[in-house]
Amino acid sequence: MLGVYLPIIVLVAVAVIFGLASLTFSSLIGQKKPSAVKLAPYECGCEPVGSARERFSVKFYIIAMLFILFDIEAVFMYPWSVLFKRLGIFGVVEMGLFIVILFVGYIYVWKKGALEWE
Repeated sequence: MLGVYLPIIVLVAVAVIFGLASLTFSSLIGQKKPSAVKLAPYECGCEPVGSARERFSVKFYIIAMLFILFDIEAVFMYPWSVLFKRLGIFGVVEMGLFIVILFVGYIYVWKKGALEWE
């Protein structure tokens, strides 16, 4: 039983060892000459403007959560599309119900004005 997972275990072990070895060797042999220029934040080649601790509007978070919510729809639709023929009419009805519920949620969000940007 363990023999089936042995290649995966070896791959994970090699990846962890490689990552740790890279970090260790770079910290041991890398140059350690900090300067004001090296420690300054880098922002697209321009001088940073304003504070990094700026507050964002709640609308950004709402849009992000809505994106994740509606993006998960695709995650649920993929296995359904793979098993479409095996599920038969039951699968079509279930996915139709899922899409209707999702669409009702979309209409609710739209009517509440969560998609409006001021």
